Amino acid sequence: MYTLVLIIHLIVCAFLIFIVLIQSSKGAEMGAAFGGSNQTLFGSRGAATVLTKLTTASAILFMLTSLSLAVISFKRGSVMSSVPKQTSANPLAGAGANQGPMKAVPAAPEQGNAAKEPAKPAEPVK
Repeated sequence: MYTLVLIIHLIVCAFLIFIVLIQSSKGAEMGAAFGGSNQTLFGSRGAATVLTKLTTASAILFMLTSLSLAVISFKRGSVMSSVPKQTSANPLAGAGANQGPMKAVPAAPEQGNAAKEPAKPAEPVK
């Protein structure tokens, strides 16, 4: 479904660009209005031609396909949801952990056997 709407959207995009480019230019009505011309500000607006109607229809179709693609993409989920999550508790573990500005800090050396033996409970006072 997504691919079909995407293909229709691309065809409508190309058609809309083509229709806009083949329309005849209205000239420099905006510039002429400030020069004292007796035309209206944006040029005279005659009856809607076939090209104008095609432009309007293709613009509406473009907006509908854009909205449809957004809704379908939202329902499909994120692209990042397929990326596997990191299973290590240490985010610096793995390939390249000692590269870049954040380097792994080595563990402190052990102090004799005291660090390996568990602490003995205190003897009761008599």
